[in-house]
Amino acid sequence: MRSLPLVPASFFGIVLGLVGLGGGWRLAHRVWGLPAAVGEVLLALGTLVWAVLVLLYAAKWMLARDAALAEIAHPVQCCFAGLSGVATMLVAAALLPLSHAAAVVLYAAGAAVTLAFALWRSGQLWHGEREAGATTAILYLPAVAGSFVTGTCAAALGYADWGQLAFGAGLFSWLAIESVLLHRLYHGPAMPAPLRPTLGIQLAPPVVGAVCYLSVTSRPPDVLAHALLGYGLLQALLLLRLLPWIREQPFTPAYWAFSFGVTALANAALIMVGRGDGSAVATLAPLLFLGSNVAIGLLAAGTLALLFRGGLKLERRPLATPFPADGGTPPARP
Repeated sequence: MRSLPLVPASFFGIVLGLVGLGGGWRLAHRVWGLPAAVGEVLLALGTLVWAVLVLLYAAKWMLARDAALAEIAHPVQCCFAGLSGVATMLVAAALLPLSHAAAVVLYAAGAAVTLAFALWRSGQLWHGEREAGATTAILYLPAVAGSFVTGTCAAALGYADWGQLAFGAGLFSWLAIESVLLHRLYHGPAMPAPLRPTLGIQLAPPVVGAVCYLSVTSRPPDVLAHALLGYGLLQALLLLRLLPWIREQPFTPAYWAFSFGVTALANAALIMVGRGDGSAVATLAPLLFLGSNVAIGLLAAGTLALLFRGGLKLERRPLATPFPADGGTPPARP
């Protein structure tokens, strides 16, 4: 019997990593003259993965609505649903050199989904009564990551003034949520092993914010750009220090939570170098770019290994039995 795999919304994090790395190779081509084809292949792969996930996720809402509703009601898994809109905007930016019209349509759809989900989920959180143990870095996804990507892609499409508004929304949402999250990490119970990979999202706000800030401005990198990158570097070092503790959880696709921050860290540095930054950033940029390639390569290899070993287990729902191909009557229902 045919069945539908119920793809979790968190799988859209794979798109963020692939498209983020592809965008990094585009930047590296402009800054260092590295082969352009590598970036285009990665972006094409990310777009393909996005298309498959959109179809499967839409089918989940149509054919297994109870599972989709349970996911967005979950205190942790809920916020990953917003990644569908974020991934769509990133794919729109990837397609921009090919078709401005298609990019605008995709961006508008992704931005609408992102804003609607951020407003809905943030409103739910404002109701209160949330358990401290469920407070993780996933709280950044709806309003922070969503706003920063909205601003970055708006600027790429020529709407930098709108992008600046989105940057402000993301920046102040990040600062507010970070204080809540750090209070939980300092004073709450130790994070269970299955949730520890979500700490990878902690790297994203400063560096995705840096990419957004650089996108909505055109001047040479200033102190704010360097400050955002510097805080991102601190988060990266903290996560490296915590990696043995995080890896007590065996590899799962949840580790893709690291991907967006890792690629944005390198991309922010590349944008700065491309604008003539010859300071410490120029020294760090090659190392960060290499690190982003290694990280995404390891995540991809781990995911493929899980897939081939049968460890990538998804809940499946049987599809309705079709009518007989010979035009006969369907089986009678009891």
